[in-house]
Amino acid sequence: MSAAPLPSSADFQVESDQRVWNGRFPLHVVRFRQRRFDGTLSVVRTWELWHRGRAAAVLPYDPVQDAVVLVEQFRLPALAAGLDPVLVEVPAGLCDGTETAEQTIRREAQEETGISPDRLERIGEFILSAGASDEVCTLFAGRVHAPAAGTGGIAGHHGSPAEHEDIRVRVWSADSAIDAALAGRIPNSIAALALLWLNARRANLRAEWMHT
Repeated sequence: MSAAPLPSSADFQVESDQRVWNGRFPLHVVRFRQRRFDGTLSVVRTWELWHRGRAAAVLPYDPVQDAVVLVEQFRLPALAAGLDPVLVEVPAGLCDGTETAEQTIRREAQEETGISPDRLERIGEFILSAGASDEVCTLFAGRVHAPAAGTGGIAGHHGSPAEHEDIRVRVWSADSAIDAALAGRIPNSIAALALLWLNARRANLRAEWMHT
């Protein structure tokens, strides 16, 4: 992917911008000055900036069953951080080219869960790692009909063969998923954020989606 040039203004001045890794997601080392809160310019600072671009995610919610559809998959960075590497997540992915966030989450939901929302509620835009990456995720809640689930709530396995994804789909009651997020048992930040939002908006969302 190509990275947009960093802006330059009286409050932010780029001294140098060097690409040091040219993989799928380029890594730049940027030297810059920024306007401090006291009005002066900072010393020259050096920052590693990982360009990942736009992403989108969706919390699939079934208002009739009062259930959410979550996915589980192996994440190497979670293992490196000392966490359980099989994370509970919501369907998510990077936006391809000029693809809109809505198009991205419909594609990703179908790939990762086999279902696609018929209605969307935009939650907001969130930067995932402000100290390292420019990745911004647009998060939605999506109305779905939860698939039939077996033992442990498991509703199948999905994922893109081209990306060698191995994704397990699980249906949770909204109560149990929200309780897990409130108790800190959902370490994936976007999934936890989506469930905490659902906790605050669930009654209104359910009433609206069940009658329209």
